[in-house]
Amino acid sequence: MTLREEADSVSVLPRDFPTNRGGLCQKGWTSTELLGHPDRLTSPLLRDPASGELRPASWDAALDRITSGIRDVQEQHGRDAVAVFGGGGLTNEKAYALGRFARVALGTRHIDYNGRFCMSSAAAAGMRAFGVDRGLPFPLSDLGRADTLLLVGANPAETMPPLMRWLTEQRERGGKLIVVDPRVTATARQADLHLQPLPGTDLAVANALLHVALTEGYVDGEYIATRTTGFTAVKRTVAGWWPARAEALSGVPVADLAETARALGTAGRAIILTARGAEQHAKGVDTVTGFVNLALALGLPGRPGSGYGCLTGQGNGQGGREHGQKADQLPGYRRIDDLEARAHVARVWGVPADELPGPGVPAYQLLDSLGTEAGPRALLVFGSNPVVSAPRAARVEGRLRDLDLLVVADFLLSETAALADVVLPTAQWAEEDGTMTNLEGRVLRRRALRPPPADVRTDLAILAALTTRLQTQGRAPSYRLVHSKGPLLTAGTPSDEADAADPHAVFAELRRASAGGIADYAGISWDRIDATDGVFWPCPDDEGPDSPRLFTDRFATADGLARFHPVEHRPAAEEVCADYPLHFTTGRVLAQYQSGTQTRRVAALRRAAPEAFVELHPDLAERLGVADGEPVRVRSRRGEFQAPARLSPGIRPDTVFAPFHWGGRARANSVTNDAVDPISGMPEFKICAVRVEKA
Repeated sequence: MTLREEADSVSVLPRDFPTNRGGLCQKGWTSTELLGHPDRLTSPLLRDPASGELRPASWDAALDRITSGIRDVQEQHGRDAVAVFGGGGLTNEKAYALGRFARVALGTRHIDYNGRFCMSSAAAAGMRAFGVDRGLPFPLSDLGRADTLLLVGANPAETMPPLMRWLTEQRERGGKLIVVDPRVTATARQADLHLQPLPGTDLAVANALLHVALTEGYVDGEYIATRTTGFTAVKRTVAGWWPARAEALSGVPVADLAETARALGTAGRAIILTARGAEQHAKGVDTVTGFVNLALALGLPGRPGSGYGCLTGQGNGQGGREHGQKADQLPGYRRIDDLEARAHVARVWGVPADELPGPGVPAYQLLDSLGTEAGPRALLVFGSNPVVSAPRAARVEGRLRDLDLLVVADFLLSETAALADVVLPTAQWAEEDGTMTNLEGRVLRRRALRPPPADVRTDLAILAALTTRLQTQGRAPSYRLVHSKGPLLTAGTPSDEADAADPHAVFAELRRASAGGIADYAGISWDRIDATDGVFWPCPDDEGPDSPRLFTDRFATADGLARFHPVEHRPAAEEVCADYPLHFTTGRVLAQYQSGTQTRRVAALRRAAPEAFVELHPDLAERLGVADGEPVRVRSRRGEFQAPARLSPGIRPDTVFAPFHWGGRARANSVTNDAVDPISGMPEFKICAVRVEKA
């Protein structure tokens, strides 16, 4: 999109760009309404100890409160007593700076981000199969060329509307669209075939599809032999997943499984995409791996117009997980427990490698430990609202209340910010420069249209100011400024607070820190991005090519081969019973986004989706004696929420759905399960056992 400012108003104009062709969803077209919104934070807020209220304060007072609080907590409980929680909507520069701030300025291992709740299962599955995690290892335009497109747990018609242009093109070319989803969503209504499984049974469906592909001769034997390893074990596993067994478990008819396998196996070009519906489970990594196995067996990855991909869920869902705000990562998608990676990043940062902390814990484990004897006593939050978005949210809210110090940087008073001791007003997207990386791995520029209000700072400026104050107010002897000049640093490294707040300078350092890593940005400059329609990573050389398409010759593994992994279906972490007889699942609606902090304040979006709802099948509603629009209460073993009933024949009679964009009494995540995937740390948002009753 393009922005235009006239007479103090900002307009959003379409731009013919390769990925969206000038299209935006309603949220994009109305996004400028927040720039001057009356709820916008325009000065720091401090909690008054006498009244308990948040009151306006100066930046000096706010920063002094934060740095003294950090110092006191770390002196009493150690460096890991302070934690940082980031967001998948932060620019690459801010995600990078946040990870550096946590590990060097604070010296803590405790940093993670809300992207753990989005793409982490697909990321882990991609890493173990391909050696790299990039949402789409091919250009988005490939979707329009696919003869068969399988969407698993994805509803882009509501969550990513501009992508639907490619699906429309695919179908106009005569392609077949198949959707796997427990609900008849807006996307499923456009499909040629809709598989409607019981929530939590997608892995059984994946294994059954591969079983059919094997028995019907659709697998690509030459591809398997020359480009992969480990297929024999997978073949043994899926031998037991005959379609009738999968139908009995999932409810997907044998005929639909056969038709799907045939459409994929006989297509000249086929693509399999997964999203949150398949990933937000305590077996999310294995579920995605099941569909990756299917793609590899059919010989799809690396072929133009074919492959496996993951649809990202946040504004910088790809770039936000590449440069160090994940608990186990350093910039460039390096592992923090890799000695060579630690040495490289430490040289860029000018600190001894042995001073960098080790891996932290995943997001929910971090949030659940806050305020406990063994957990952090202080938390700094940037770009996230876990009071609404975290599973078992009432428990997380209680943990936040137990902290000695909670700091939230935001431009609106979210439900999490309302609990904070210090709230810092931050710049919005039209008020700061930076880069973001889309689901294709294409690094894009975001340009500031105007400066932020007078008493508002960027996240980079906040981190730079805190770094300076932590140094000048006294720290352990081993502490040093992130940007201190030293013999290990190359020319051009930011060397003072002003440079540390400059996104261009931070990106220059990010390029050096990522050099040689999986997500190598070394050859990507702002000038190069400006001269093209973005630059695809990996791009190690200023003058060399970028990488719009991966896997054409080899995978990013030591031997260049993709890895099959046998995966077995297992039940959900919590099954239905007499007391909680219904399956509950969550998702998004078109007019709202994430925790709703922003979208619930936009008038047009509020009109389109004014309140939460509980979607019930009419047969279920009749059994419960519930009429359309009547308030109902949804209860699980962890909590409850209340919202009006919305009757729909498009949902299974044994399943209940609600969007998660609202807080308070309508907070759907009050009931969701905090069981997590043992590999990715992804919570089981998409299925738990509930009962529904009249409110």
